[in-house]
Amino acid sequence: MPATAQTRVYATPVDHTAYGHYGPGRLHLSPDWNRPVYPFQGRITADGSSGFPAEPGRYHLYVAWVCPYAQRAVIVRGLKGLQDVVSLSYVDDERDGRGWAFRERRGPDPVNGFTLLEQAYDATEKGYGGHVSVPVLWDRRTGTIVSNNFPDITIDLATQFELWADTTVQLYPDALRPEINKLNGWIYHDINTGVGRVARAATEADREQERHRVVAALERLDERLAEQRFLTGDTITEADVRLWVTLARFDSHHNRDELISERALTDFEHLWPYARDLYQRRAFRDTIEGLPVTWDARHGRGR
Repeated sequence: MPATAQTRVYATPVDHTAYGHYGPGRLHLSPDWNRPVYPFQGRITADGSSGFPAEPGRYHLYVAWVCPYAQRAVIVRGLKGLQDVVSLSYVDDERDGRGWAFRERRGPDPVNGFTLLEQAYDATEKGYGGHVSVPVLWDRRTGTIVSNNFPDITIDLATQFELWADTTVQLYPDALRPEINKLNGWIYHDINTGVGRVARAATEADREQERHRVVAALERLDERLAEQRFLTGDTITEADVRLWVTLARFDSHHNRDELISERALTDFEHLWPYARDLYQRRAFRDTIEGLPVTWDARHGRGR
């Protein structure tokens, strides 16, 4: 039963004393833990061959403002013009040991009236004890999760809803898929997760190795963008979405907290105008809060 203005229900406030911090007991305590961290890997298909046909109004995205992997799905949804096709709601920014929750700051769950996102997982697999992640793609018809595997969710949003989408935007075109896949692989390892490995490094030597890996990747991308507007040429693809969510946090979070690079993002000759170029598009700009004023100056790349 959808939550209405009269029946809004929320989780109790974050309470680390009562519930602990999120992580222990969620990431590696699932029964038979020989499975992916993201175990729900259904796919949306235009022809319905997967069992989850692309249909307007059937699917819902649960996301978090603070999660870059969820942000990618929101950006793709916006770029493809799927706002009226796939609905969206946000969990609260903070977690305790119960995981993601619905609180007043971000609003209730409009689909099921859940107070905790783990209820969606439990509805899909009774007694689920693993990682409770976002984004989650929910199927209203079956009352289950289609997928919490974030790479698949963005690809399916980009490619399988073409009957209702903006078809002038092609984020994963056939001809560019090998190049996009290659870019996605090393961007994910060296940048998206690389900044986290710097923060979690156990020794100073490990930290330096990971820090240099991130910096080298940024420099490599800066050189690439000297010759073209976007990562694969003149149009935005899924690779640009993947990269941007880390660039958008680099100066204000990753580099500020971990001193990864001696240069701020604003000091990269090509990466900085590229990042701001993407920010001018509402699909990117509306998915992030609290960026410095330098992001707001109307600055295109003149191409």
